[in-house]
Amino acid sequence: MMKNTILLVEDEEGLASYVAKELTFEDFTVLTAADGEAAWDMYQEHRDELLLVLLDWMLPKIDGMAVLRRIRKHDDLPVIMMTARDYLGDKVTGLDNGADDYITKPFEIEELLARIRVIQRRAAHQSGLDQTYRIADLTLVTKTRQVTRGDTSIQLTQREYDLLLFLMRHPGQVFTRDELLDNVWGVDFLGQQNVVDVYIGYLRNKIDTADTPNLFHTIRGVGYSLKADDDE
Repeated sequence: MMKNTILLVEDEEGLASYVAKELTFEDFTVLTAADGEAAWDMYQEHRDELLLVLLDWMLPKIDGMAVLRRIRKHDDLPVIMMTARDYLGDKVTGLDNGADDYITKPFEIEELLARIRVIQRRAAHQSGLDQTYRIADLTLVTKTRQVTRGDTSIQLTQREYDLLLFLMRHPGQVFTRDELLDNVWGVDFLGQQNVVDVYIGYLRNKIDTADTPNLFHTIRGVGYSLKADDDE
C-alpha cells in the first residue's frame, strides 16, 4: 500500500491550516507541527507512515535546517523545503543538506501539488523493486537502497539516489539535461535546468574519487553518461 501521509511543519497558523486543508482535499493524511521540536518528535513517531515532509526553514525552538539534518542521519525520506528564503545561496544550502526540493513562499497550491506528485510517482515506481545494478565496481541494491563502490559504502540523498538509479539502469547511454529532468525530477518540475549539473557534481564527488576510474562522463554539448571506461 502506498504511503499518503505528509508531515507539514509550519509555524504560520493561517498558512498551515490552508495547506493542510488543500492536502486533505487531495486525499492525503496530514500531520502538523508548529516548531522544530514537535516536528522531530512527530517524525520519530510516524516515520514509517510518511510519504514526505513539508518543512519550513524559520521555525521556533529548532530551525528547519537542523530538523532536516537530523532526518538525514536516519533515512532518505523526501523533504520539500517550504520557505520565504528565496536567495540562491539559501536554496543551495537546503539542497546541500539533503532537501529533495525547494518551494518559495508565496506559492500557488497547484505548484506544491505538482511537486508532491513527482515524489508520489517516484515512490510508486520504486515500490516492490528488488534488483541489483553494477557498473565496474559500483553496485546499487534497490531492496536495501545500498550503494557501494568497491568496499566503500556511499550515503546518498533521495534525489542523488534517484538520479544514480536512472543512470545505472541505462549504462553507457547519453542523456541531455532535459531528459534527466523529465525522468528523475518529473515533467512537472518547475526549477532550474542546471539542477542536473549540481546533482551530477554531488554524485561525482561521492563516487568518482581520486583513487578510482571515473564513471561519470560529460559529453560536451550533449549531456551525461554513466559507464566504465572499458565499455567504450
